[in-house]
Amino acid sequence: MRPFLSHPFDDDKLKEECGVFGVVGPADAANFVALGLHALQHRGQEAGGIVSHHPQAGFNSARRFGYVRDNFTKASLMETLPGALAIGHVRYSTAGSKGHAQIRDVQPFFGEFAMGGCAIAHNGNITNAASLRRDLIERGAIFQSASDSECIIHLMARSIQKSIPERMKDALRAVEGAFSIIAMTSTELIGVRDPLGVRPLVLGKLADDGYVLSSETCGLDIIGAAFMREIEPGEMVVISDGKIDSTRPFGPMKSRFCIFEHVYFSRPDSILGGRSVYETRRQIGVELAREAPVEADLVCPVPDSGTPAAIGFSQQSGIPYAMGIIRNQYMGRTFIEPTEQIRNMGVRLKLNVNRALIKGKRVILVDDSVVRGTTSIKIREMILDAGAAAVHFRIASPPTAWPCFYGVDTPERSKLLAATMSEDEMRDWIGVDSLKFISLDGLYRAVGQAGGRDAKAPQYCDACFSGQYPVAPADQIANGFETKAAE
Repeated sequence: MRPFLSHPFDDDKLKEECGVFGVVGPADAANFVALGLHALQHRGQEAGGIVSHHPQAGFNSARRFGYVRDNFTKASLMETLPGALAIGHVRYSTAGSKGHAQIRDVQPFFGEFAMGGCAIAHNGNITNAASLRRDLIERGAIFQSASDSECIIHLMARSIQKSIPERMKDALRAVEGAFSIIAMTSTELIGVRDPLGVRPLVLGKLADDGYVLSSETCGLDIIGAAFMREIEPGEMVVISDGKIDSTRPFGPMKSRFCIFEHVYFSRPDSILGGRSVYETRRQIGVELAREAPVEADLVCPVPDSGTPAAIGFSQQSGIPYAMGIIRNQYMGRTFIEPTEQIRNMGVRLKLNVNRALIKGKRVILVDDSVVRGTTSIKIREMILDAGAAAVHFRIASPPTAWPCFYGVDTPERSKLLAATMSEDEMRDWIGVDSLKFISLDGLYRAVGQAGGRDAKAPQYCDACFSGQYPVAPADQIANGFETKAAE
């Protein structure tokens, strides 16, 4: 089967690499997991996998390239995943075989230990994976995938602890970077977050005494589970026999949740840190309008991620909100291998300008980020071709000038526009009348930090904007990458 390739016109956005989901309780747990993964599809569209356990059938797994809806809605497949305990994973390309995915790289991963089997689904990125992998291979480990996540299974195999949760604790103490993990044994559903809590993980409850772990609350909503709480940074929960056991395997550290989850990655109908993602994004638009006002006739989002911020910008500025760009909702990823002629059509395959609305107007376009800037140029061309009198870009995040090493697909630093250009240079290169980004302090205010960013002790991981990495990216530093010194 051919690898499921990402869309050629989506390469100017940062991409979350994974979503994880697990259920214990319902007799057909894998069906619940499939629904949860469908709700988390925005976190990874390349491939998905589910592992289930049944007392008689044992562990069973299915891994497929493509969308959840195209694979895990087939009765013939789901019947092979029986049992009241199941976990699943949706992925974008992770560390290793980016752009050349193989089915062996699709999670969950499974290992058989002396005390039984264990499957693991990992969201995040291990920043010392290369050194761990090298050491494990020298000690006899045989890797089956190119994923950094497989290191956890091998580290568990070398632990002398007597239970799988304790072996997992041993393994994760050797791991650096970001991880939100959902795992399962034949009787237990396990959830754990790294000490900084970089990536999200929440706990929910089903009406029939079942429990759910999910990357986001939108995964709970689709199966009717009640939100209980977030798994806290540095916490491990083990759910078995209807009971939840919580431990703290790591030393205490100050939380550094990924601020870009608020800006772009998470679904707007999810709740993060007790805050509506939609409301946070709307407030980003409010702050942006305060920081970078401009005279114009219309405020238009670049769909769909710029929509809440555009609404907030319009409300604060008093400039009418309008759908000046329409997204083709049915394009999906149907153009797997487009011809050169189709490639040259660019974003017009996905976005179309509402000409009757735009003509003669001074337009403010609100987008979530600028990465390489190539899509921004194409959108500007489309707006001007439609007869706009002026084009102003307002960006709902600070300039993305540094790569992420904690589970986000980011170009190398030299390919990030903000790493090599000032804001004015970016404006001229894109060719718009004005270009303004929200400040880092403004972004912090929008997510509820009234005093802005504490430079000495940042409340979030904002390394992609600041260059200050809360966990040193050991493998990258070993290869010559230079981080920015703390302020």
